[in-house]
Amino acid sequence: MAKFQYYTQEKFDELKAELQHLKTVGRADMSAQIAEARDKGDLSENAEYDAAKDAQGLLELKIMKLNEVVANARVIDESNVDNSIVSILSKVKIKNVKNGMEKIYIIVSEEEADLAAGKISNSSPFGKGLFGKKVGDIAQIQAPAGTMEFEILEITR
Repeated sequence: MAKFQYYTQEKFDELKAELQHLKTVGRADMSAQIAEARDKGDLSENAEYDAAKDAQGLLELKIMKLNEVVANARVIDESNVDNSIVSILSKVKIKNVKNGMEKIYIIVSEEEADLAAGKISNSSPFGKGLFGKKVGDIAQIQAPAGTMEFEILEITR
C-alpha cells in the first residue's frame, strides 16, 4: 500500500524537475562514463567499468525511488486548508507551558522539513503531537527528556 506524502506546489515541481534531470542528463552522463570505461580495454579487469556500472545501478535506484515519491505525492491547495486546527502547512505559534518560551513552526512533509527554517515534519514526534490541535489546546509531546507541554497560541497559513 502506497504512503501518500503531501507537498507544496513548489516542492512538488522541484521533485518533478529533479526526476526529469536524472532521467535525461543523469542517464546520458552515465552512459558516456560507461562507454569511456569500456573503451579502456578488457572488461573483466577494468575497475573503472565496474565502478561506472555500479554508479549506473545507484542512479537507476534513485530514479525508481523518486518516481515512486512523485507518483504518491499529493499537492496541497493552501486556499482549502482549515485554519481552525493544526494540519499540514499550518504555521503554528506555540508556548512551552513550563518555561513560557514561544516558537513558531510550519508543519510540512518529511522531505520539506528543515528545523533551521522552522519547518517540522508532520511525521516527527513534535509534528504528530501538534497535529489536529486547536488554539488553546495543550499538546503533550514526548521528548528524550520526558513529556513536554505546549499551548497552541495561533494557527495561520
